[in-house]
Amino acid sequence: MHKIYSKTLQDLEFSTVLEQVSSLCITALGKEAATEIIPFTSKEELESALKQTNEYLASFENDNTIPNHFFESITPEIKLLKVENSLIEIQGFRNIALISETVNSHIVCYKKFAEYYPELHNSVSHIEFTKVIQNEVHQIIDRFGEIKDTASSNLQKIRRDIAQVRTKINQSFGGALSTYASAGYLDDIRESVIDNRRVLAVTAMYRKRVKGAILGNSKTGSIVYIEPEATRQYSHTLTNLEYDEQEEIQKILRELTNFLRPYKELLTAYQEFLIRIDTVAAKARYARELNAVLPEITTERRFNLIDAYHPLLYSSNKAALKTTYPQTIELHQENRIIVISGPNAGGKSITLKTVGLLQLMLQSGLLVPVHPRSSMCLFDRILTDIGDNQSIENHLSTYSYRLKNMNFFLRKCNHKTLFLIDEFGTGSDPELGGALAETFLEVFYEKEAFGIITTHYSNLKILANELPYATNANMRFDNKTLEPVFQLVLGEAGSSFTFEVAQKNGIPYSLINRAKKKIERGKVRFDATIAKLQKQRSKMEKTSTDLVDQQSKAKQEAKRLEELNARIKDKLEQYQQLYDHNQRMIYLGNKINTIAEDYFINKKKRPLISEFLRIVETENSKRKQESAATKKKQRAQKKVVESEVQKQVDKIRERKKKEKAEKTAKAITNPKPTPNLKVGDRVRLLDSKSVGSIDQIEKNKATVNYGIFTTKVSLDQLELVEAKKKK
Repeated sequence: MHKIYSKTLQDLEFSTVLEQVSSLCITALGKEAATEIIPFTSKEELESALKQTNEYLASFENDNTIPNHFFESITPEIKLLKVENSLIEIQGFRNIALISETVNSHIVCYKKFAEYYPELHNSVSHIEFTKVIQNEVHQIIDRFGEIKDTASSNLQKIRRDIAQVRTKINQSFGGALSTYASAGYLDDIRESVIDNRRVLAVTAMYRKRVKGAILGNSKTGSIVYIEPEATRQYSHTLTNLEYDEQEEIQKILRELTNFLRPYKELLTAYQEFLIRIDTVAAKARYARELNAVLPEITTERRFNLIDAYHPLLYSSNKAALKTTYPQTIELHQENRIIVISGPNAGGKSITLKTVGLLQLMLQSGLLVPVHPRSSMCLFDRILTDIGDNQSIENHLSTYSYRLKNMNFFLRKCNHKTLFLIDEFGTGSDPELGGALAETFLEVFYEKEAFGIITTHYSNLKILANELPYATNANMRFDNKTLEPVFQLVLGEAGSSFTFEVAQKNGIPYSLINRAKKKIERGKVRFDATIAKLQKQRSKMEKTSTDLVDQQSKAKQEAKRLEELNARIKDKLEQYQQLYDHNQRMIYLGNKINTIAEDYFINKKKRPLISEFLRIVETENSKRKQESAATKKKQRAQKKVVESEVQKQVDKIRERKKKEKAEKTAKAITNPKPTPNLKVGDRVRLLDSKSVGSIDQIEKNKATVNYGIFTTKVSLDQLELVEAKKKK
């Protein structure tokens, strides 16, 4: 797989999709990574990314919940670990411990549910599981972000001393407060705090009677703040101890930094993993919003989108409570190029962009909003020419720019390319530009590229009809209301409905009539014929749909009646068997009753036993006959089934034999002799439906006039439709 060009990403508005994905990330680094997503160049990496997203999406529906992956960036801390004698701050250690715990929880989860999340499990298989980092940090720092007293024995001793000194400060200050308060030297507020020190609020006139250091006064000067002498001595000791505490803390943090230094590569891997998981989770949430799925990815050159939605259009319409119309489109080796025609505002460009954007999303590891039975293949290149590409910087007109773009297409296009061109050939003289566009399309066709183009040019529609592996298509248009239906129909070209749309928009009929007279009658007839065919196709589709519905209902009703008949037949057989059984039991009961009466009268055992044996032998004989009849019936049913199967096999073999014979006969058929064609004869190209007349014959080549345009063709490529009538 090759790199997709930036122009393609721009034309298809891929950055807007990435912005929507980025908004669903929960970390700053994840949001940044989501906006930088580009199509994968490795097929293996792409398949892994798609499977991870699909597995994460599945976790929303099952009970195997994936742990939270939120984290704060540790990029500055990782940089510090690379610098000798550097020091990480407390918050940095907390972020490191959190990342370690989060990654460990993911490793445990994916290992536990490896059957459900095989690809996510593989994504962490190379990452080391260790609790050393978080345990070491938690031994030093508590859950409130403070250094624990037990971080070192020296820190524990210093903090114990600090506690004792603070007790003495409070005791000494309490004594001075009581003494000077009773002496009446203090203001009503009695005390205050300055620079984290408790001070006495002494009335200014008594300041010389209080022993201690003056640390400040009130704004009015009526109060002087004095730290008592005894307290001041202990405060000095406390300051020294607090300094020692900070020194010890710095020493502990430096040792912890040195401990983590060998783990800098692992911490980098931790952060990269969580960034990746954040983008995977965002892709999964985006897929849930779009009802997106992972389609079948084929190795064959086959591309079948069923009920595909343009993601940006779907999102905006969903927010505005509007309907979005899905499209179904298929490309394969025998239908490589689709030429879409029809009126403006009918949805041609949206269909084009839907195909391109969904292909970009898939090749970037994003799930796509299509039916689950859809299938897609991968392309090395996606080439686009969409919108008005006038280049002001390079002083190029729209057509010049498009020609430059076509030159690039011609150089890069191959059998692993998907090209998407909107309004193919426009920007120049319709006849000349159309001829050049036709030539370009023939080159793309010869290179076996897959592609979709939109156009209004009749010659491109005719070419698509003549090329065996190209197809015309049109966006359906309601010819009564002249409103778009937003449904793609393969198999026929579309009318531009130019005059009809003009009339609907209020253009006077007289002006429309004048416009019709200014163009060739053949072109008007051609466009009218296409419009007429579209109308007929719509009617036929409706009739066909009605017939299919009726046939389906008839089949369902017939099936229901057959099932009902079978059930009734089974019940009748069961009732008959029950009746026969009951009759036999009555008969046997009567016989036994008669024997019992005889024995009651004469008390003779021998006739009794003899009669019983005769009855038993008679019943057993009947059972043997029934068993033989049942086996015979089963053998007959088996023969019927085998016969039916053999008939079906013979039919299939006969059909294959016939097809093979037809192919062989067709292959050895001699080519048709070159007809004796003359000027004025009506002819058509071999395997083509378009009929034209010969204007001129020169050097074994004929100039064929199709009414809209003329072309030169070898005589051996033409077949006679109607000879020129002799006058």
